[in-house]
Amino acid sequence: MGVYRIRVSTGASIFAGSKNQVQLWLVGEHGEAALGALLRPCRDQEQEFHVDVAEYLGSLLFVKLRKWHLLQDDAWFCNWISVQGPGDGGAEYRFPCYRWVQGHAVLSIPEGTGCTMVGDTQGLFRKHREEELEERRKLYRWGNWKAGLILNVAGASLSDLPADERFLENKKIDFEASLAVGLTDLAIKRSVNLLTNWDDLEDFNRLVWCGYGKLAERVQRSWKEDAFFGYQFLNGANPMLLRRSICLPARLVFPPGMEELQARLEEELQGGTLFEADFSLLDGIKANVISCSQQHLAAPLVMLKLQPDGQLLPMAIQLQLPRIGSAPPPLFVPTDPPMAWLLAKCWVRSSDFQLHELQSHLLRGHLMAEVFAVATMRSLPSVHPIFKLIIPHLRYTMEINLRARNGLVSDSGIFDQVVSSGGGGHLELLKRAGALLTYSSLCPPDDLAERGLLGIKSCFYAQDALRLWEILYRYVEGMVNLYYQTDAAVREDHELQSWCREITEVGLLGAQDRGFPSSLQSLAQACHFVTVCIFTCTGQHSSIHLGQLDWYSWIPNAPCTMRLPPPTTKDATVKTVVDSLPDISQSTLQMAITWQLGRRQPVMVPLGQHEEEYFSGSEPKAVLKKFREELAVLDREIEMRNESLDIPYEYLRPSLVENSVAI
Repeated sequence: MGVYRIRVSTGASIFAGSKNQVQLWLVGEHGEAALGALLRPCRDQEQEFHVDVAEYLGSLLFVKLRKWHLLQDDAWFCNWISVQGPGDGGAEYRFPCYRWVQGHAVLSIPEGTGCTMVGDTQGLFRKHREEELEERRKLYRWGNWKAGLILNVAGASLSDLPADERFLENKKIDFEASLAVGLTDLAIKRSVNLLTNWDDLEDFNRLVWCGYGKLAERVQRSWKEDAFFGYQFLNGANPMLLRRSICLPARLVFPPGMEELQARLEEELQGGTLFEADFSLLDGIKANVISCSQQHLAAPLVMLKLQPDGQLLPMAIQLQLPRIGSAPPPLFVPTDPPMAWLLAKCWVRSSDFQLHELQSHLLRGHLMAEVFAVATMRSLPSVHPIFKLIIPHLRYTMEINLRARNGLVSDSGIFDQVVSSGGGGHLELLKRAGALLTYSSLCPPDDLAERGLLGIKSCFYAQDALRLWEILYRYVEGMVNLYYQTDAAVREDHELQSWCREITEVGLLGAQDRGFPSSLQSLAQACHFVTVCIFTCTGQHSSIHLGQLDWYSWIPNAPCTMRLPPPTTKDATVKTVVDSLPDISQSTLQMAITWQLGRRQPVMVPLGQHEEEYFSGSEPKAVLKKFREELAVLDREIEMRNESLDIPYEYLRPSLVENSVAI
């Protein structure tokens, strides 16, 4: 009983407001009050009302709302609704929404404190939880884009996606405008260079106009250097392949006359300074045919040594696996004729391009994030604290992935047009990589220990990934401990267990044999699992996404395809290298797409800086505040460290890490 103060916040996107009327109800523990049609929501505004309620409602549980229209259903994006009880000392209740309100249906928004099934001892939210998940499972259905790949959200076109998964207008306009700019740039460069002959590596300069940073310029100058080549395995666009050698690889067969090389490799092995990058996953993948011209793939092995000064230098390159009954493939070494050694390194860089874009970036970043996103929407109601914790890190993932399936890796898409693993090979590679994807590889402490990269002072990826993981884990642990006090509470939360099973058994097609849990038995296990999900969607994706423009703009450093077969002799010339690298058309398209997807996004949310407040109450806000403070400290420490580095490493700076897989 008494006067309630009600505030309603509408989103800032162009069409967030609505001309339709909105009706509101307050639902408390002891009753419900209809407030009538109070507002026509205005874009980017907070509207306030005072309503006299005759009924005694008790503590508020829900705000119900319905958008009424006569002729036109004008969607409304509601941020949140705040209700303050009667009197100056009345409690304030916050109801987070952050979704589109459409149609005539009544929408119930639970109060934002959050509770688990175990914590909902009186069953106040039980019916709402069940009805919300039933509706969500109709809206968010699993799809299988290609047989043998992990699952994705069902839908063939953007219009098939739920409205809440679509880009808001500012994101959509920026994405599509940048694509138009990239395609215009592509057309101009193609027309300018189409009738010219490419005879020298410097001819690739004709494609480099503007819009690239200092590191991209450095790549253009230094890409031939062995130390620069080795550095990329530590801190480049794909730091996920390098590992410390524990023995000489079985595939490494030494041709006659290579005894000295074998002895030097053995010496580095014994000293713990021998590393390897093995691209065997590419072996047997069918290469693309582009414009009736056969393209080529290799499956290199690179052996490298770590110098006392931190430089990682290549010692040998084997481009193909040995075959029974055939002579061993040649081993290329730094003392070979310069063009032969350079060509071998170009082959490695092209192979790294394939694995980076398909295994490290698409599979481990985008597709994994989509599994987390769909499973979350199907298994966790909006009142659940884990839903509130993870939902900001799933924003825009479904749309960006659907765009990729329809444009990058689709039939006749970018991969088919210019990438040597396109034309079907990329799908086989994704299947192979998916079958090898382990749970431990998504956890930096485990992954880096397994690959022997801990303690390497020149591996800034490893250092920053560990620090960021630790900060994320403390954040997750802080939130989880607010809602679960015992291991038993974790085990008894059927929604949480359903979410875990939905990820491992459904979305990942049964990944228990690769370490993914199908149930969560303790607080520590739950914290670890949630941290894996959030780190994959944030730090891990950024570490493999942000470097594309820097490292892939100079085509010889990251050839999307190779037009001649891998060399079997060491008599290469400059012409051999140029003729092996992508042609003008392929190079131009690679640069255009690299610019569009790799540029720093003007519409982005840095890690932890989301404006949406899904939690109400002081305790979760304090946990988030501490998280942001720790991120700021790490950001400053990375900035200070980078000031003394020849090549700054920025891909895990919290201010540059995006809060979700949104590009």
